[in-house]
Formats: sequence, C-alpha cells, structure tokens
Amino acid sequence: MRTYLLRRVVHAVPLLLILSVLLFLLVRSAPGGPLAQAERNPNITAEQLVQLRARLGLDQPIIVQYGGWLGKVAQGDLGTSIKTNRPVAEMIGERVLNTLLLVGTAFLMTLIVAIPLGAISALRQYSWFDYLVTTLSFAGQSVPVFWLGLVAILIFYVWLDNPLTGGPLLPAGGMYTVGGPKTFLDLMWHMILPVTVLSLAWIAWYSRFFRASMLETLNADYVRTARAKGLPQRQVTYRHAGRNAVLPLITMIALDFPSVFAGALFIETIFSWPGMGRLFWEAARGRDYPVLMGIIMINAVLIVVANIVADMLYGTLDPRVRYE
Repeated sequence: MRTYLLRRVVHAVPLLLILSVLLFLLVRSAPGGPLAQAERNPNITAEQLVQLRARLGLDQPIIVQYGGWLGKVAQGDLGTSIKTNRPVAEMIGERVLNTLLLVGTAFLMTLIVAIPLGAISALRQYSWFDYLVTTLSFAGQSVPVFWLGLVAILIFYVWLDNPLTGGPLLPAGGMYTVGGPKTFLDLMWHMILPVTVLSLAWIAWYSRFFRASMLETLNADYVRTARAKGLPQRQVTYRHAGRNAVLPLITMIALDFPSVFAGALFIETIFSWPGMGRLFWEAARGRDYPVLMGIIMINAVLIVVANIVADMLYGTLDPRVRYE
C-alpha cells in the first residue's frame, strides 16, 4: 500500500507539470486580455500601455512568463491579482470557506437523499416508486441548473410572501441580510435556495447512478449465494450488495468532490454567493491571469489527490482489491 501510494504521488508530479503548461497556454491564448479595457480608453497613451505591459510582465515571451509563474508557485506564491493588486492566495482564502459551506452542505444533502433513493428504486424495480424516481432523475439531468435557480428565485422571492414579515418568502441572494446582524439563523435562511437547487441537480445524477450500480450488484453470484445460505434480507442487501454497490460511486464522488473548491459557478453567480465560483467568473471576465491559474491549478491538485484517496478507499472497502 505504501509503495503504491508513493508511486502515485511521484507520477502526479510530472502530470501536474504538464497540465500547468497546457493550462497556462490555454488561459493566455483566450481572446482579449487584462489590458483590453485600457487599450480602448482614449485617455491612455501608447507609452502608458507599454509601461503597463512591462510592469505586468506581459511584454515577455510566453515561456519566460511561465517560468516566472512556476518559480513563484514552487515557493508557495500564487502571484498577485492584476485587477486588485492583492495576493491571489489571500483572495482565495477569503472565498474558499464560503464555497466549502455552500457546496459541502449541498454535497452532504445529495448523498443523504440520493443513496437511499437509488437503493429503494433498485430493490423495487419496475414499481411505481422506481418509475417516479427514474422520471424525476431524467428531469433533473435535463433541466439546466441556472434555469432552475432563476425559477426558484421567481417563485420564492418574487411570487410568494412571508406571512410573518410581509416580505419575500426566501432571500434571492447573498449570505446575510444587508444591514442586519450576521447570525447563524440568517445564514441558514440565505442558504436554503442555493443549497436546494444545487442538491436537486446532483441528486438526479447520483440516485440514477447508484440505482444502476445496485441492480448490477443484486444480480451478482455472491449475493445469490448469500440468499441461498438463508441470510436475512436486510443483511444481504446492505452488507453484501450495498457495500459493493457503493464502490463505483466512490469514483464519481472523487471526481466531483474537487468542485467543492472550484465552486458552483452558476449557483454562486445567480445567488450572489461570495465564493470560489463567483471569484473565478470575475477573474475570467477581467482576464485576471494569476487568479485564474491559481484556482485552476489548486482544483487540478485536488482532482489528483481525490483520485488517490478513492483508490485507497477501494482497498479498504473491498478486500479483493490489493495494491501489490
């Protein structure tokens, strides 16, 4: 196990290095640039533009720019924002906890709801419950999350009123009420809509995926053998079938979990949630290269780490998996 883990970590280093090169070139090749607005300003002279490019290092060859960025990253410095002139690590640190709170809560709610739905749907295959869950899953996968967010705002903020206060039933955005005290209850009140919308989108995928995995496991030979031995149905379902059916789900979770850091771009933008997704959108609009690269590379590292952790969990949950 230790040898396998060490080998995976060693292989991850060149992978991340190659990925950083490709992402750096991709970000820098996007149309426009951080000085696009300044170039359209008639009050800024050509000499001032040249000075701005030199100060930001944009006048240097792309390979020199990449070398300078990589050298700073190796020292733990993600660079300085072009737009705000603030350290990128500081800007990310201010937003990451907000995203962890929002997306982490939605992720937890997804697992709590999706796994039982998928399991019951598989156990009662072709029943009215199975058809209902399948229909809702297809609908959830088909509806864009940004459209669902806008509809939720229209219903719960515009149409429905709170009978106690006379105002909107639920807030349309932000983390706290403007001008009010920052209390835990106020935070939870503002989280209802974004967490629910994000959870519904994920529940549709996870419940459908776990249903398919559970059906495949229930028809396996070892499950039929357990039934033939006279084991209780609950033990056969949850200890033998359920434990093995969750293994493919671990891979899916490992691929989705880094989005906790990247943030839900559409959800955070629609509901004005000050998280990583909104920061990424603001940086993309302004071509803030250091912020974009900081967010993308941290997300890439999390994807690699999450996959390694998923492999370790496979060996823990399934004794047949060995890393020799």
